[in-house]
Amino acid sequence: MELDELTGLPDTRLQAATEADAPELLVLQRCCWLQEALLNDTLEIPALHESLEDVRAWTSTWRVWTVRQGPRLVGAVRGKPDGEDWEVGRLMVAPDLAGRGLGRFLLAHVEHQAPAELRRFTLFTGAKSTRNISMYERAGYRLVDQPGPVAGHIAHAVFLVKQRA
Repeated sequence: MELDELTGLPDTRLQAATEADAPELLVLQRCCWLQEALLNDTLEIPALHESLEDVRAWTSTWRVWTVRQGPRLVGAVRGKPDGEDWEVGRLMVAPDLAGRGLGRFLLAHVEHQAPAELRRFTLFTGAKSTRNISMYERAGYRLVDQPGPVAGHIAHAVFLVKQRA
């Protein structure tokens, strides 16, 4: 099934991100976290500490994919090896397009891109991000008590894992 058919969004395309995408990725990231804060009636927003330079750096140290609807960046996800794990980071969907299947598509895509030798998928999200946690649990992830190295340093975050089938 094509991305357009899955999400109902016309003119959508998935592509690898480049450093030139960094400004839009930073804006999308902030929009997603702020939307979570509004939905969860809290000001507990993890990971708003990243700068444009941080985002530029992760476009070269992570494998990053974006989804565009025409010229507009509407989604992104990233992944990288971490020991025996494939760390999934920053699953982002434009708030006005939430609930259309784009997040599930991006999660499935980043999992599919993991090298075969990696045995587990790991990620984090906001502790009160019930919508995200629910989506991850439906995709086979489970909350764990022991935070990973990234989530352990970010206030108000929870860590989830999924064993590779």
